[in-house]
Amino acid sequence: MNSDILAALTELASRFNAELGRFGGYTTPSYPDLNLQPILDEYVARLSSNYPFAHPAYAGQMLKPPHPVAWLGYTLAMLVNGNNHALDGGPDTSAMEKEVIREFITFFGFPEHSLGHLSASGTIANLEALWIARCIHPDKAVAFSSNAHYTHSRMCDVLGMKSVILRDDENGSINIDDLRNQANQIGTLVVTLGTTGLGNVEPLHTLLPICKELGIRVHVDAAYGGFFKLLVGTGLINDEPWDAVAEADSLVVDPHKHGLQPYGCGCVLFRDPSIGQYYKHDSPYTYFTSEDLHLGEISLECSRAGASAAALWLTLKVLPLQGDDGLKRVLRSSRIAAIEFADMISNEPGWYLYEEPQLDIVSYFPLISNKELQSISTLSQKLMHSGMRGPESDRIFLSLFSVPSKELLHRLPDYSNDGHSDRVSILRSVLMKDNHHAFLPELIRRLNLHLDSVV
Repeated sequence: MNSDILAALTELASRFNAELGRFGGYTTPSYPDLNLQPILDEYVARLSSNYPFAHPAYAGQMLKPPHPVAWLGYTLAMLVNGNNHALDGGPDTSAMEKEVIREFITFFGFPEHSLGHLSASGTIANLEALWIARCIHPDKAVAFSSNAHYTHSRMCDVLGMKSVILRDDENGSINIDDLRNQANQIGTLVVTLGTTGLGNVEPLHTLLPICKELGIRVHVDAAYGGFFKLLVGTGLINDEPWDAVAEADSLVVDPHKHGLQPYGCGCVLFRDPSIGQYYKHDSPYTYFTSEDLHLGEISLECSRAGASAAALWLTLKVLPLQGDDGLKRVLRSSRIAAIEFADMISNEPGWYLYEEPQLDIVSYFPLISNKELQSISTLSQKLMHSGMRGPESDRIFLSLFSVPSKELLHRLPDYSNDGHSDRVSILRSVLMKDNHHAFLPELIRRLNLHLDSVV
């Protein structure tokens, strides 16, 4: 694939220069001759200390390598370096973005006339959704669960909005009574389909009718989990929250996670096209070459890489949202890997599964002979650091997740909390790559190897 990419780059560069030459008087810009090799050698060396994100031994954070086709699409489009703010700056890539947005609108079941666009990240997409929430309900708060991404609290601060963190119920989801009790001050509720901590899917199907009754808008943060809607009907996920997505007021999904795109590529959709009124602005120079909709007329961002849209468009041609052989196959592999890994951990001596995974993130920890909660934190931290050392053939890259001590004491009543800490660190593995499934036995071997070395 690398040779194909280089060949395509060379061909397009030649064609691009030839096209420009047709306008007359054009010569390729000249730059001083440089002895690039030593600089490139240093550059490659500077990048060599990265963790092996593409290898299945890396199961730490949410880092999914782009598909080679996405890399090709992005790199080729950067030869043009289009700007999707206005059609003047990126006519071809703007058209690709509009096509991709239509696909997402259909995929999530939003009405045909819904609005949406790509963004630089899920954070910016969520910022935009909360900005619209403020425009619609300027004097009301945005509410979310304690498991929601921290960006919502931060973006509320940026926007000068009040935020409300709702209490959890016994299942770790949004407490309905707390939602009802605070409804008079809430304008928008954020429901997370795929928390970035444990990958939990909040019960949108239960919350939507209650919010409609209370006059509360619903924004779905599916930045991490959105593409798992592909698995509806397979029996691998609970379909109910995903079937309810079409009734939400807005939604965010990140193609740079399970959409196999380079950073950064987020997406925001709005069910009601009348929110376009909040974007109205005058520009003295950007929107004059076409009567068609310019993406900058319905987005907060101005300059934005057209290459992101081009890469996503190309990827969805190769791995479509429809059928079993596109992105669905990739998501299915990750989900099955998480289910099987959780089962393996549950049956492995010396390990405890914290909870059944709802998507592709598995949480677990080593059992401790002294049955002291703080020893779980200590041993989990030692395991994470041990995994990154030693022979490369034995390395494993994990992450930590902080859980309430009271939750662990509920699950492990014979343990004590003599350290009196409110939180305990446990291990977390994100099995989001297509090659994780086949690697599971080796993953278990390496885990046990490092556990033996630190106990």
